[in-house]
Amino acid sequence: MPQPIYEHESDAASLTDPRQSPKKRRRLFADVTPLRESPEFRRLWASQACSAIGTQMTAVALAVQLYQLTHSSFAVGALGLALAVPLLVVGLFGGTVADSMDRRKIVLVTSSGLVVVAVVLAAQAVLDLRQVWLLYVLAALQSTLFAIELPASSSFLARLLPPERIAAATALGQVSFQASLTAGPLLAGLVIATAGLEAAYAVDAVTFFAVLYAVLRLRAMRPEGAGVSPGLRAITEGLRFVRHNPLLAAVFLVDLNAMVLGMPRALFPALADTHFDGGAAVTGVLYAAPAVGGLLGAIFSGPLGHVHRQGRAMLFSVTVWGAATACFALTADLVLAVAILVVAGAADVVTAVFRATILQVNTPDELRGRLNGLDFVVGEGGPRLGDVRAGSLAAITSPVVSALGGGLACVAGAALIALFLPAVARYDDRKRPPLVAGGGTGAPQPQQAASG
Repeated sequence: MPQPIYEHESDAASLTDPRQSPKKRRRLFADVTPLRESPEFRRLWASQACSAIGTQMTAVALAVQLYQLTHSSFAVGALGLALAVPLLVVGLFGGTVADSMDRRKIVLVTSSGLVVVAVVLAAQAVLDLRQVWLLYVLAALQSTLFAIELPASSSFLARLLPPERIAAATALGQVSFQASLTAGPLLAGLVIATAGLEAAYAVDAVTFFAVLYAVLRLRAMRPEGAGVSPGLRAITEGLRFVRHNPLLAAVFLVDLNAMVLGMPRALFPALADTHFDGGAAVTGVLYAAPAVGGLLGAIFSGPLGHVHRQGRAMLFSVTVWGAATACFALTADLVLAVAILVVAGAADVVTAVFRATILQVNTPDELRGRLNGLDFVVGEGGPRLGDVRAGSLAAITSPVVSALGGGLACVAGAALIALFLPAVARYDDRKRPPLVAGGGTGAPQPQQAASG
């Protein structure tokens, strides 16, 4: 698979040159230029980082409370279904809503609704209602609100920052997200142990006020063009745009290829028990390793801002992800296996950064909500389909064969995408054509300046 191309040959070499200047050394770390240049982005990033921690705390609190009430792992697992179904069903519709009205207002309304859900969760814990059905309903409602909010809030980025800052901003988003996956559960355990479930839910409610403040400070975010009416016709128009745009079609296929074929997550408990001769503790380590790699990849994402052949780089990182999954299956040494999963997690973040960047800067604003909704559905559905694929193949063969076959199939899939959809390998962000909704070229759209 082709290697990522840097702006200058010296950019790659300088990363290992001990004589490099402090400025070049700083390129190793996440580029914070978007935080310095845009007050709106700075407020959004900080508020969303805070809110993400609260969301992870609620996720842990719900699982803990369900197990306390039922003593059933099945009941806890069913929580995933209550969360996934609204995300997948409402995600595409949420994209059409984002393309039909002021996206700022959408986020204000949904964030206010999420505050109410968190308050109700805290109240039921204080009152000790002990109603399992209520927890499922509230979890599903929370998931529905997220499915409407995220396509709208994801569209802010391209309106607040110029195209050359999108990759850096996306990497910064990965820093906060990966950090929340680590800090949120840890804080949840501490808060639940010391102050109870209601305190964890209450913290989540408070964090949403940071988002409300940041979004209130934004100007109106109405979609460009005439807007659309939410519904099936608008969804179809978005899907048609992707079908006629080989680059974006390839971007979505690359993600599905990585997650459906290469996702080994469902195999971790079995591999921990039979392959690494461990138990629950080893399972936890395996689950944590990709998140650690993702956080490290996001922190040291500075060089990504200098990559112009972003499609080629994305294919390369997906190949690394698939190869790492295959190598993980072939080792029985736990330390080496964890190190390989860390590499896989870092590669996944690189893929995510370039996927989001290509999507944001190559989608007309009037379609951006719908394509963000599609990206949301693909991002949420792909890993779950991957879990089904991995578990089913493991039941027929073995967990090792499932992980090895999935990793190799992912590598082969990346090669086939590069072969049959060459637009992604040829993509160079310095040669982007102007955008029009029909998928062709047209007059350049003026970049909106950030206020504040």
